[in-house]
Amino acid sequence: MALKFKRVLLKISGEALKGSSEEIYAKEKLEDIARQVIDLTREGLQVGVVVGGGNIWRGKLAGTLELQRIDADYMGMFATIMNALAFEATIKKMGFEKVKVYSSLEIRTVTSNYNYRNAREKLDEGYIVIFAGGTGFSYFTTDTGACIRGIEIKADALLMAKNGTKGVYDSDPNTNPDAKFLPDLSFHDLVVKNLQVMDSTAASLAKDGKLEIVVFDMNGQDNIKKIAHGQLEATYIK
Repeated sequence: MALKFKRVLLKISGEALKGSSEEIYAKEKLEDIARQVIDLTREGLQVGVVVGGGNIWRGKLAGTLELQRIDADYMGMFATIMNALAFEATIKKMGFEKVKVYSSLEIRTVTSNYNYRNAREKLDEGYIVIFAGGTGFSYFTTDTGACIRGIEIKADALLMAKNGTKGVYDSDPNTNPDAKFLPDLSFHDLVVKNLQVMDSTAASLAKDGKLEIVVFDMNGQDNIKKIAHGQLEATYIK
């Protein structure tokens, strides 16, 4: 089946890189995600990637340490850079050399400074482009950063990978067995129904930038590839 999109921004949580143990990375998880992204790139899909930092740094720990919000946010940004480098190294280890990491925070030795024009050019050249460091500013989530990058690279859609949830429900399916799955939503629905898909800043940006959002379950055989081909049940937000 043909690809559903030409260019996407794939948003993955940091927790998606963890295994069942306490280690921050699971080799098999990293390799599985990398393999799917490589396969899609070879098919012709242009893929940008944003990885969260929750496997390394969580806000709860910041509260325990009684850190200022700004300090905690920057620590979270550094966590996303670590994850981006781990993902880049995994992709290269699997034999795919056309991968580049852009960071919103300047780290000259291992990342490139973010420039949306350069990122678009690399995508056109068949590179997997990884965006690290969030927005580069405190008080913004990686969801907001992903929406901004998706808009700036002119992605057809933001693919939001979830762990064990096939999309958006009208209530928490983990606590409410009667929760209703919502396959199609508008950005207006996100606000009116108070659906916890992303923070309000990210939702507002996606709406203003006319960036389609696809919420899907990344767990399952080749689910990232399936969503890129339109072969997986998911929630589409337009």
